Amino acid sequence: MRVDQELTLASKQLGQSAEIAQCLVSLRLARRVRQGEAAVRAGLSRATAQRIEKGDPGVAIGALLRYLDAIAPGMNLLQLLSGDDPAIIALERRSRPQRVRDLSAAEMKALDF
Repeated sequence: MRVDQELTLASKQLGQSAEIAQCLVSLRLARRVRQGEAAVRAGLSRATAQRIEKGDPGVAIGALLRYLDAIAPGMNLLQLLSGDDPAIIALERRSRPQRVRDLSAAEMKALDF
């Protein structure tokens, strides 16, 4: 009989599972790897990749590690959770709102045509 892992885990543990999933999604997007492509590289079905990215605690740790290796070869789980990958940092910088300053009168006049 299959046990629903979400019912057997505490909310803190479910939160950790969701955090790992979010880190994997961010890494995949930052590295511009499609979900289906990562699944094929890892030898997983696309449905399993979707479960990993949703934070399903019932996915085997081995499948999760293979998926991570397919996205970022050589990266381990601790490096993923630290969030210090250059691709992730660049993605976060691009998504931050940029400040916009008002143009001076001289700049407005230069742009007026």
